[in-house]
Amino acid sequence: MTAEQLISFARGAPSLDIVDVEGLSAAAVRAFAADPAGLTAYGNSYGYAPLRKWVADKHGVAVDQVLITNGSLQADAFLFNQLVKPGDHVVVERPTYDRTLLNLRSLGAHVHQVTVRPDGVDTAELRALLESGVRPTLAHIIPNYQNPAGVTLSVAKRRELIELAVEYGFTIFEDDPYVDIRFRGDALPSMLSMTKLGGGDAADVVVHASSFTKTVCPGVRVGYLVGAKQVIDDIARNATNLYISAGQVAQGIVYEFCRSGDIDRSVATVSAALAERASVLAESLRKHIPGVEFTEPDGGYFLWIELPADVHVDKLLPAAAERGVAVVKGSDFLLEGGTSALRLAFSAVTADQIDEGVRRLADAIEAVRG
Repeated sequence: MTAEQLISFARGAPSLDIVDVEGLSAAAVRAFAADPAGLTAYGNSYGYAPLRKWVADKHGVAVDQVLITNGSLQADAFLFNQLVKPGDHVVVERPTYDRTLLNLRSLGAHVHQVTVRPDGVDTAELRALLESGVRPTLAHIIPNYQNPAGVTLSVAKRRELIELAVEYGFTIFEDDPYVDIRFRGDALPSMLSMTKLGGGDAADVVVHASSFTKTVCPGVRVGYLVGAKQVIDDIARNATNLYISAGQVAQGIVYEFCRSGDIDRSVATVSAALAERASVLAESLRKHIPGVEFTEPDGGYFLWIELPADVHVDKLLPAAAERGVAVVKGSDFLLEGGTSALRLAFSAVTADQIDEGVRRLADAIEAVRG
């Protein structure tokens, strides 16, 4: 590997070698053969009917509680636009996905970040915020292998979040695109499923979003929302005015990919590859960067690192780029702070690139320290 070749820890996308191109090609052929009229028509804003049914069955909800979108980021935007008005208070994690911060602030929301711990958002800190008089409309939570921190919300904290939402009257937006990319440990129940099982006051507290971007491939741009029928109906009306319908071809291909069981093989392939990459990355960081702090993730695409305080990421990024390595600065995911933190995505780098990439990053760190 030459020094000129870029090694990128910047973007959360799978490398081509772990995308099931052959399976997707076959799914496309089957989709057009099975339903040419459906795939080539406009469709409606709720989404391709067979895929809606598959998603509904996966989550144990009625079909009229599901809306298919162009990726989960559009699902986020639809829900934010539906529920958040200028001046509303919204809770997000600290750190959280950078586009979440951008979208909420562009809507004129008052955004409150609550610290993420190794077992997820700090519910004691959230309770103190609520007891201080803040009344959020919405709490945006990424429960599994969080972007960017890589941590997972414990079952106890999931339960406590639901209790707080019922007590203080806010909606939990469970943004969960990474849930199936698990390296170790048991799958945890979604907050959506916990509210359905509990019933009563908690029944419609959670709106859930996920995506096929991480389990199939980014190019399909197929995500979805699951929520109360009234919320889904209201969003569908706005979606109709925006674009009539999301892409039927992509949805039809994803449906065939899922219906056939190819999705399970794809998830297994991606999870195994990323588990190896995450392990190699953690080992390389410990070996090459003294004083680095991080929580090794149990799944997903990302690892968040805290560097020594004398390393400022605004200086580090150009120094890293000069050495052929791309990273994302932690301050992008925070309203304030993060000046010595980085998000590293290990999904697009092969295992044999990782150690060299961390070596280059370590060299850049030494060049800018102090």
